[in-house]
Amino acid sequence: MIPNHTHEGVLPPFIPGSSPSDLGAVAPYRTDLASFAERFAGTEERKAILRGLVAYRAALRAVGIASGFQWLDGSFVEDCEAIRERAPNDIDLITFSFRPKAYADTTVWRELVHSRPDLFDPEATKDIYKCDAYFVDLGAHPIHVVAQTTYWFGLFSHQRDTYLWKGMIEVPFTENDNDVESLLMQEVCNAS
Repeated sequence: MIPNHTHEGVLPPFIPGSSPSDLGAVAPYRTDLASFAERFAGTEERKAILRGLVAYRAALRAVGIASGFQWLDGSFVEDCEAIRERAPNDIDLITFSFRPKAYADTTVWRELVHSRPDLFDPEATKDIYKCDAYFVDLGAHPIHVVAQTTYWFGLFSHQRDTYLWKGMIEVPFTENDNDVESLLMQEVCNAS
């Protein structure tokens, strides 16, 4: 379930009045990508960002990264149009996944990462897919995974300018995105 925005225009970090032991009542809020798209595809700018996200996910799958989950955040999950009086420029995301078996060797993995800035360089992913994208290898040493998760959760759970505490979304990376592509294509066809 994706909660409503707070009066500050952000997702709440937890649902007020819920039990702290209810994992569904705290960020990151788990949902599927289709529900996420239905909730946040309200403008043409947002639909373009969602199309970029779907294309980015397809590009990751094409190199064998097809498991895990993604945290979605940034101005895209805020009521950016109301609080900033503009559309979001991109979507912030972190992919948490195991590297594919073909890249189990660290040297081979590094070669992939360096040869594919379109997947692993945030500036390139922003330009190509409208995704400020980062990757956490779940197969790394647990100390590294915990350190990366702590870093990204701390960063994503607060607004950059105001330091306001906020929530984020988690979507599985194991699903295909055909339903989201269909939803976005219907929107394009309906607009024509």
